[in-house]
Amino acid sequence: MPVPWFLLSLALGRSPVVLSLERLVGPQDATHCSPGLSCRLWDSDILCLPGDIVPAPGPVLAPTHLQTELVLRCQKETDCDLCLRVAVHLAVHASLQAQVVLSFQAYPTARCVLLEVQVPAALVQFGQSVPSSPLSSQGSVVYDCFEAALGSEVRIWSYTQPRYEKELNHTQQLPALPWLNVSADGDNVHLVLNVSEEQHFGLSLYWNQVQGPPKPRWHKNLTGPQIITLNHTDLVPCLCIQVWPLEPDSVRTNICPFREDPRAHQNLWQAARLQLLTLQSWLLDAPCSLPAEAALCWRAPGGDPCQPLVPPLSWENVTVDKVLEFPLLKGHPNLCVQVNSSEKLQLQECLWADSLGPLKDDVLLLETRGPQDNRSLCALEPSGCTSLPSKASTRAARLGEYLLQDLQSGQCLQLWDDDLGALWACPMDKYIHKRWALVWLACLLFAAALSLILLLKKDHAKGWLRLLKQDVRSGAAARGRAALLLYSADDSGFERLVGALASALCQLPLRVAVDLWSRRELSAQGPVAWFHAQRRQTLQEGGVVVLLFSPGAVALCSEWLQDGVSGPGAHGPHDAFRASLSCVLPDFLQGRAPGSYVGACFDRLLHPDAVPALFRTVPVFTLPSQLPDFLGALQQPRAPRSGRLQERAEQVSRALQPALDSYFHPPGTPAPGRGVGPGAGPGAGDGT
Repeated sequence: MPVPWFLLSLALGRSPVVLSLERLVGPQDATHCSPGLSCRLWDSDILCLPGDIVPAPGPVLAPTHLQTELVLRCQKETDCDLCLRVAVHLAVHASLQAQVVLSFQAYPTARCVLLEVQVPAALVQFGQSVPSSPLSSQGSVVYDCFEAALGSEVRIWSYTQPRYEKELNHTQQLPALPWLNVSADGDNVHLVLNVSEEQHFGLSLYWNQVQGPPKPRWHKNLTGPQIITLNHTDLVPCLCIQVWPLEPDSVRTNICPFREDPRAHQNLWQAARLQLLTLQSWLLDAPCSLPAEAALCWRAPGGDPCQPLVPPLSWENVTVDKVLEFPLLKGHPNLCVQVNSSEKLQLQECLWADSLGPLKDDVLLLETRGPQDNRSLCALEPSGCTSLPSKASTRAARLGEYLLQDLQSGQCLQLWDDDLGALWACPMDKYIHKRWALVWLACLLFAAALSLILLLKKDHAKGWLRLLKQDVRSGAAARGRAALLLYSADDSGFERLVGALASALCQLPLRVAVDLWSRRELSAQGPVAWFHAQRRQTLQEGGVVVLLFSPGAVALCSEWLQDGVSGPGAHGPHDAFRASLSCVLPDFLQGRAPGSYVGACFDRLLHPDAVPALFRTVPVFTLPSQLPDFLGALQQPRAPRSGRLQERAEQVSRALQPALDSYFHPPGTPAPGRGVGPGAGPGAGDGT
């Protein structure tokens, strides 16, 4: 639909430059060439399929430069469309013809046209190239024209068909109408639309994508002047605004005002998530495309920085929403992924920790292979990589001989293997246990001697016993309360969510047991025997059993309460929840559950009222909204309420949030938590 001249004047400004814009009359596209070239425009648009670059059979005619110029295409004297004229400069190397494609993209429009260009044979002598002819080294062809909306960003590509060289590209931002304005007010951003009260128009917010179609975020039909308020957390660099009058064939105005906004770039990285798909494959989920590179790193317990494994591995370029792979043989909870942008660490996640448990006190050995089967080993430590064997004073150097023996005997886990080297994870638990055994032996000898001295002084015996009792209690508190986590394996995504919760709880003074981390023992003992042993040990130590309810768990509980038995073939070999019901139900039926059991479920997945009434005789918490109360229930029964409980709840919530986002909003689906515009959330995007 042609734009009235006064709107064009408002957008472009009343200046001699604007008023002198060339006017094209008529709706037809056209093309013309520089002198010496002949060209024609194909009658219809073509598919935008550049294809792969192929070797040139000889001298070729190829685009070398793109130029654009604003012109007006007018139906009447005062009704004109803004149009973009494209000039393609060509390098001519022989007497030949070429098919030149022009690809035009301005959301939501995309077009491709084909120009056929030919150099007459009379202008080129046999065996000579055109640079010696009157054409010099170049010619040009002009296309009139691609219609574009005010305020839109236009992208143009040019290449030959078939494609012999990398395509040329050009981006141009067209002027916007003054009645669409963006202003900031503290933490909020206002979209101000100054239109007449009778004007009906559509407003759409979308994420503009470099590759692939735009992702709509919010749409609504409005009337009259409007002020739309966005929270600053909704801003990302690719958030664009589209406005158009609700009329047939209306021109749509697009602006992307947040490309250079520092808050938008900060929000982009806060919204980015790393997601593990398989042992080796993962992807970066983010609203916008971003320049980044990733590498593996090794994170040891104790809070030391994650150490990049470069070399022997290398940094890999990352594309948003594209599956990437690392050449790993095995996963390990200490392996993490670091994502850098502009040589700055932006994102780090230990993707394998959710499924393989918390960080382990393992040592990573780096094997380097040289010519003639020469190889060297070093142990990765915070101070660097310590060669083995070594006389240094580091922990790995002192245990170097034992680590090499473990490596030769096959007790180390190989994580990566290549012609140039390998990575091995060697456990350190047994050496730590030996050291602590000596410490405990010394403590016992000291306690025996102290007991003898105190018994000789009967007046002090009671005081000694009181002190000993306090020491035992404080030691048990420092060791942390045992917690057995039971759940129904509804699907792999829910298992990852359970693993994330268990890993987060391990960071607190809790000793967490979950079948997800004990699959080998579970398979060897059987689900019933494994759960019975874990439950007995947990309750004997004064621990707590956590029933994590999901739709699948509620269905299994209801089935047991109705029939009293479960079909043996209806579950998998690792389903400890179904097997555990035979031991759990008597505790509830006989009133032994309060104080030893708590229930939990995830917000948006299950309402607490859906849990069978028998299991609601113990507290049932929703996560993460009731995390402080949930963590309080996991404390020792007589332990005082810690002032750090809220801080620990926030720590668990932060660790759990990426897994919740991944479960409720898989890659490629819009997340209500990232919604924008007024009333963002479910149903907010239903415009009429």
